[in-house]
Formats: sequence, C-alpha cells, structure tokens
Amino acid sequence: MQILGIDPGLARVGYGMVDTNDGEPKMVDCGIISTDSQEKEPNRLLEISNDLQDLIKQWTPELVVVEKFFFYRSSTTISVVQARGVIIMTLAFFQIPIIEFAPMQIKRALTGSGHASKEEVLQAVMRELKLENPPRPDDAADALAIALTGWFQQKIN
Repeated sequence: MQILGIDPGLARVGYGMVDTNDGEPKMVDCGIISTDSQEKEPNRLLEISNDLQDLIKQWTPELVVVEKFFFYRSSTTISVVQARGVIIMTLAFFQIPIIEFAPMQIKRALTGSGHASKEEVLQAVMRELKLENPPRPDDAADALAIALTGWFQQKIN
C-alpha cells in the first residue's frame, strides 16, 4: 500500500510517502511544499493544492494520513486551519481515503507514549524505515511519522 502522510501548514506542508507492499514500510519520498510569505494567502493556498495534486499524480497514494490540528492561541492558527482545509478538499477531489490522527496519537503509535519528544519520534521513524540519516526538514520527518501511524492502524484493522 502506498501511504502519504501530511503535516499541514501554510508556510510549509510536510509530506512523506511510504510503501508497505512488501510487508515492511519503506520510504519512497519526503519533503515539503513551501509557499512564499510575500504572496497573498489565497495564492499560497492555491499553491498548496496545486503542488499536492502533482504529488498525488506522481505517487498515486492509496491512503492519505493527515495530522489533526491542535488548537492553541497563535497568530497562525487560522492560516494553518485554512491550509488543512485546502489539503482535505484536494484529497477529496481525488477520492483518496483519508484518516486523521492527533499529535498525541502519532507519538503514542511510534513510541508508546503520547508525550514523547520530537527526538524520540524521529528515532522511531528512522528505526521503522531503516534510515541511516534523519529525514529533513523536520516537517518531512513529521509527515513520515504520520504515514507510519496510518500503516500501523491498517495493520490492526
């Protein structure tokens, strides 16, 4: 199964593609969709959708796993929620199954603790994907953690 993990944001959307067809997860690709902060927000949201469409056409994921947004007081909260909405809408257009997990669920799935540090999650991603070097940037590593959580969930069901 090809699983795409997405870490939503307006400035940077992390993505990580994992292939589990051999029974073990293997990293296919990871990176970020970045938008120019000098652009108007509608243009940035359109860029996220267009770039995500390109990724979907390139990798044809069978499942997409998206991190749920944790609400807190921040000047970027609304922008991130809007970006997440554009991501969900783009995925719906392609009729790809979507599952969502909160940050604590992702941490728990990978480390056994919902309060794990970023470093502990990164080490788990590297172990599960048998990577010698950490995926960069952090948003891409987070997206791989999200994809792996989706794979774990699929194994249970």
